[in-house]
Amino acid sequence: MALMITDECINCDVCEPECPNQAISLGLEFYEIDPDRCTECVGHFDEPQCVQVCPVSCIPVNPQHVEDKESLWAKYRRLQAASVSAG
Repeated sequence: MALMITDECINCDVCEPECPNQAISLGLEFYEIDPDRCTECVGHFDEPQCVQVCPVSCIPVNPQHVEDKESLWAKYRRLQAASVSAG
């Protein structure tokens, strides 16, 4: 499952630097999460770091991008392989 940021976001800037996959960026009105890069921190942490630091609890699971742990691990491995080949 990829996460998403709702319009309740206050643009406090705490989530973006916490994302180990660089999946969070500032959108037109508030921060957004790229579902192709979000692994819910699988492979990095036990819990999604953006959810842990969000002061307004505006980061739920994105119902349009439901993935199981196996899929999230596969995405993590793909992202890691891409970063190694790019580096």
